[in-house]
Amino acid sequence: MRRTVFTEDHEAFRSTIREFIAKEVVPVYESWEADGHPPRDFYRKLGELGVYGIEVPEEYGGAGESGFKYQAVVSEECARAGVTFGSSGVHTGLVLPYILEYADEEQKQRWLPGFVSGDIMTAIAMTEPGAGSDLAGISTTAKLSEDGTHYILNGAKTFITGGVLADLVLVVCRTSPYDPADRRAGLSILCVDTASEGYAVGRKLKKIGLRTSDTAELSFTDVRVPVADLLGEEGKGFSYLTHNLVQERLAIAVGAYASAAAAVRFAVQYVKERKVFGQPVAEFQNTKFSLAECEAQVVAQQSMVDRALELYQHGELTVADAAAAKLFCTESASEVIDKCLQLHGGYGYILEYPIARLYTDNRVFRIYGGTSEVMKTIIAKSLGL
Repeated sequence: MRRTVFTEDHEAFRSTIREFIAKEVVPVYESWEADGHPPRDFYRKLGELGVYGIEVPEEYGGAGESGFKYQAVVSEECARAGVTFGSSGVHTGLVLPYILEYADEEQKQRWLPGFVSGDIMTAIAMTEPGAGSDLAGISTTAKLSEDGTHYILNGAKTFITGGVLADLVLVVCRTSPYDPADRRAGLSILCVDTASEGYAVGRKLKKIGLRTSDTAELSFTDVRVPVADLLGEEGKGFSYLTHNLVQERLAIAVGAYASAAAAVRFAVQYVKERKVFGQPVAEFQNTKFSLAECEAQVVAQQSMVDRALELYQHGELTVADAAAAKLFCTESASEVIDKCLQLHGGYGYILEYPIARLYTDNRVFRIYGGTSEVMKTIIAKSLGL
């Protein structure tokens, strides 16, 4: 279907990203997977390309564009090539909205120029061993020092994407004692310099997919964080997280749709070339019907994603809307990618084929950013249930 959600500027940017991926990513991608992340300088190349500064105001070195559509283009082009930009998506898609929305002027002056150039890479640390989708259960603590100049941070986080290479980590912590009557109260966000004493990167977690994004466990032992590095207001952390989860879930929906569309593309190409019993796999009726079903699902995902992008552009995408987009696109994408892998036969199980990476990378879409079950709960509440 013809898309109207992107302008000529978006499409020109798409061409630039597609060329960049073909030249700078595809030829070396296997080495990134072996290392568990791209080389650090790759993020500076993305900075030079302007990827990190699109939504950053011009006074901090960015382009000052509003909205999420340019990031959507990056997601679609990465999926099209069967690659990722490591933890780059967290840098722009998850962390940037917090800094733009809640950082004060002094913090923006300190962090955003390096953010744009890729000299300062970021991550956000929410999940804990005992608190996944239940953010109100966070137990990492930050107490004011006796002189009131620093927070003393203690605790641990897990599943932190970008946690190995990050220079600045937004840590969600409890700055007030836990209150069973209001579990959401007392959470704050501290921006922690990873060079701080007591900050430690623990295990580098080995995943079945997204193997070029560095995912790690983090620990904090009496880490002194200047009060000037509190993001926004103390105790407002939970409301900040809820506000920004809308964009996070939209980003996941876009990634899922893009992966499904790429899977169909890879499968169509493969079945035309592969011969079984003396004829191309594409000539079997089962192949045609299976790919027709997949294409119909991709078209439906595209329609939902494009509508969500427009709503978000105008500030009208609700929490329930984002949950519905994430739920539908991630569940449907899993079905599509599975069918497309099946059409590859045994080769679909071999990692040198992009469909295999899409299959393993896609599985986490139904988990992070809130599981499918959490999305169903949100949607049900919007129905008054």
